[in-house]
Amino acid sequence: MKKLFLYSLAAVFILQASSCATVRQGSVGVKRTIGKIHEPSLPPGPRWYNPFVSRIIILPVNTQNLEVSLPLPSKEGLNVETQISILYHIEDSKATEIIGSIGEDYLNTIILPVFRAAAADVTAKFMAKDMHTGNRLDIEIAIKNKMMELIGERGFVIEAVLLKSVTLPPGLYQSIEQKLQAEQDAQRMEFVLQKERQEAERKKIEAAGVRDANKIISEGLTPEILQYKSLEVYEELSRSPNAKVIIGSGTESLLINAD
Repeated sequence: MKKLFLYSLAAVFILQASSCATVRQGSVGVKRTIGKIHEPSLPPGPRWYNPFVSRIIILPVNTQNLEVSLPLPSKEGLNVETQISILYHIEDSKATEIIGSIGEDYLNTIILPVFRAAAADVTAKFMAKDMHTGNRLDIEIAIKNKMMELIGERGFVIEAVLLKSVTLPPGLYQSIEQKLQAEQDAQRMEFVLQKERQEAERKKIEAAGVRDANKIISEGLTPEILQYKSLEVYEELSRSPNAKVIIGSGTESLLINAD
């Protein structure tokens, strides 16, 4: 009798433990009883149910990261290998609707097929090199918006689509590098030419300034000013202690004694 009692007590404990589900933070519970979905969804906390006829389905409603690797077509018809992260979450108010209309395997049922179709539709409008350059952000946003158009009303929120890595076809990397190198060389040559043009302009302005200065000087050198300047020079030389004889213009001479 004692053993039977202990067995019965253990069975009751196991039954109670198996009839309790814990809905954790960041998730909601959806109760299904004999195929019927109960409204509304269950918030976080312990939830009791009859394990013989009911089941608690746990759905995460916080941000999920779905990583996908697949080839995507480009505008020129090439296949580009990509690794993409899809950040999404489920609206908790539509959790029961998702389970009832789509089922628990909503990833393979709707999210992945919609992503593959949206991604292929978007990348087919871009060149392969665009996935590797500054147009990557435009591609990511376009895929995200396309997915939201298709499944946004079903209770899924696509937060972001991120192109983590892009593997271009063989030979395309080299042609892109060559093009970038040619663009850099052209920019460098343009800089050199611009610098030379600026230097030539500077020399032109400098020569014009010297010419104008000489012109002004030559126009101002009249015979009277030249004679006056000569007298100033004679006066300065006469003050030198070593000056003895100062010869003028050739027609006149002036002797100055040191005493």
